[in-house]
Amino acid sequence: MEAPKANVLMGKYELGKQLGQGNFAKVYYAKHLKTGQSVAIKVMDKEKIMQIGMIEQIKREISVMRLVRHPNIVQLYEVMASKTKIYFVMEYVKGGELFNKVQKGKLKEHEARKYFQQLISAVDFCHSRGVYHRDLKPENLLLDENGDLKISDFGLSALPEQFRQDGLLHTTCGTPAYVAPEVIVKKGYDGAKADIWSCGVILFVLMAGYLPFHDANLMVMYRKIYKGEFKCPPWFSSTAVKLISSLLNPNPKGRITIPRLMEVHWFKKGFKPLRPAVQDDEIDLVDVDSAFGSSSPEESQPKPAESKPTCLNAFDIISQSPGFNLSGLFEKDNVRKAESRFMSTQPASSIISKLEEIAKLFRFSVKKRGDSRMKMQGTVSGRKGHLAIAAEIFEVTPSLFVVEVSKAGGDTLEYNNFCKQELRPGLKDIVWTWHDEQ
Repeated sequence: MEAPKANVLMGKYELGKQLGQGNFAKVYYAKHLKTGQSVAIKVMDKEKIMQIGMIEQIKREISVMRLVRHPNIVQLYEVMASKTKIYFVMEYVKGGELFNKVQKGKLKEHEARKYFQQLISAVDFCHSRGVYHRDLKPENLLLDENGDLKISDFGLSALPEQFRQDGLLHTTCGTPAYVAPEVIVKKGYDGAKADIWSCGVILFVLMAGYLPFHDANLMVMYRKIYKGEFKCPPWFSSTAVKLISSLLNPNPKGRITIPRLMEVHWFKKGFKPLRPAVQDDEIDLVDVDSAFGSSSPEESQPKPAESKPTCLNAFDIISQSPGFNLSGLFEKDNVRKAESRFMSTQPASSIISKLEEIAKLFRFSVKKRGDSRMKMQGTVSGRKGHLAIAAEIFEVTPSLFVVEVSKAGGDTLEYNNFCKQELRPGLKDIVWTWHDEQ
């Protein structure tokens, strides 16, 4: 997916250098031909979006960004479409990710407080508009030329119509190290309280330079999140420790709310709230439905699994057996082998079906072993015989699964290329996160 050769898009924007790239989109710097305004344009491949079932997510992201016009949120100016592409024209934020700044070392408390105040101001505004981000992390926080924070990437955000009859959200999503404990258990969660937890993790990271909940063993990391087990470093002030503890309370009912947070002396120090922009819902948008063609909603009454895979019940087992070690399954040393792991919130039957679909597409034969294991083998002989790939599913909680994918035969280079170019993109709509992306 390359920038147009003429470097002019829709007769309106002159495209410049590529700023970034994802699985189904590229982002370019651009200038408006008439006004000279700098913008960022996300270019998405329409066919790929339809193949991986992202249509409803894209529509939802547009709806959300029409609602959240705030000085600390990246603005969406317009959406355009061609026969093969969808274009998001957005505010150009040239300071880069806050994550890059943290990678250079922890921030001083007053600096971390400024970013946290801007984050909370924007999140509070989102909540007032019925929008819950659900993937807050330093990588989704950008800095402008003045050093002010801007929230980006509302692709996983939720709107009121996604709440069920119990008034809660039920879709497990986000980034594991930043996700609230109630999100990964199958009981529903309050989107506002889940966002507040993520803000607490972000504040800890800004001030400490590392994550509060982290471990090479995924099961241990999830136990820590589930129980809220973390320790603040000695350079945190006592007031900051108290605030972070109230943000990272594993019981959502006892977790501090934004109104209460804004009354805390530590937070109020030097706080200068920015006024939201005048709401302008008339963003210049294409007819998204006609651009994509007919589609059916993808969210999100999860289908029950017909049968259960190997059940690890990580939280219960580990809490009852402190010496129990699952590192053989999850340690990073295994990455050197021809294998990888991803996490999914889809039931085992859906995961197996998706793998079968990919196997059929590339003319692989399939052999199932029970309800949670399968092997697919290529029909064409490669450098070292037929490429064969094995997959096994492990249940962490009733709504969270770890899938181990490994080479069962054939050439390692062919396996790695197939995984990178075909398997990973094909699995996109059922993967929560790949373990090597933690």
